[in-house]
Amino acid sequence: MLEKQNLLGLTQVKLKKFFSDLNEKPFRTKQIMQWIYHQGALDFGDMHNFSKDLRQKLQAIASIELPEVTSINNSKDGVIKWVIKLGEENHIETVYIPQKDRGTLCISSQVGCSLACTFCSTGYQGFNRNLQNHEIIAQVLIAQNHLKDKNKRISNVVFMGMGEPLLNESPVYDACDILLDDWAFGLSRRRVTVSSSGIVPALKRMSDTVPVSLAISLHAPNDELRDILVPINKKYPIKELMKACHYYLNAGTQERHVMFEYVMLKGVNDSIEQAQELSKLINFWFQGESAKVNLIPFNPFPETKYTTSNDIAIDKFQDILYRSGIRTTTRRTRGDDVDAACGQLAGKVVDKSRRSAGRD
Repeated sequence: MLEKQNLLGLTQVKLKKFFSDLNEKPFRTKQIMQWIYHQGALDFGDMHNFSKDLRQKLQAIASIELPEVTSINNSKDGVIKWVIKLGEENHIETVYIPQKDRGTLCISSQVGCSLACTFCSTGYQGFNRNLQNHEIIAQVLIAQNHLKDKNKRISNVVFMGMGEPLLNESPVYDACDILLDDWAFGLSRRRVTVSSSGIVPALKRMSDTVPVSLAISLHAPNDELRDILVPINKKYPIKELMKACHYYLNAGTQERHVMFEYVMLKGVNDSIEQAQELSKLINFWFQGESAKVNLIPFNPFPETKYTTSNDIAIDKFQDILYRSGIRTTTRRTRGDDVDAACGQLAGKVVDKSRRSAGRD
């Protein structure tokens, strides 16, 4: 018996081909996307503008399946974390962060992560596999269906959960396509952000493929320190990364922006000298261009050797960047009481990389 085609996560182009192969008219694509993403329908039987024959045919060969949610954790500050089971005892985590003017959903792109950034809880879990299209989009649909009952909405989606998005390119690009599609979630390109540790060749491909916002996990002002904090830097050092960011800014016809994320680690990367070095780096490469820095107070997890920079150090660091003309913000820690803050997402990963076994 053939496995049913899960229609969740198929782009408009792929759905048109699916219906064409069934000798159905192209307008069926718009209908089913609106049923799934606007109405939250998961049963073909509920799609009353389809003929009975088409509904029966779809039930025989296709499905709209969401993975199992094993727990929903509500933080005291309004953050919501979903733990989602993906078989083989693997779990990923998805986080909703409500703010006064928006609601941001942080989604995962892999089960675990292979990059081993030393300050990130996900990196300590090892790596199992990439997520498929439908598993990425399922996170958004699960959250959207849950939030509707609470009169809350998703205004922004960020690929800042578990995994490195640019090591799972095709599914991530398809997911971005669906997030931007008016027949699906209809988000603007500036409200969808892909965060990368700096996979330079993929970053260039993304620049030409999906017109979304870019965040770069920088975390150090020089190669010597970044080699330790973000080991992929040994393969794609800062100079190559900065060139790729320039390529991104100048790709396409619409104005683009790049945000550099910088986690604040006490006594590691938070000194006045390092702030001055970072300001020189950013100004050298992006003088007069649309780039900003987002300082992130480190969020501890059990296995870590790092501690969080104190407020005075963070304020001084931000002030140096600001005085050098760099737009700089400090991210407020949210959801840390349910381990949903930045860098704390761990899920449950059956590690196939054998890396987690070697941790001390």
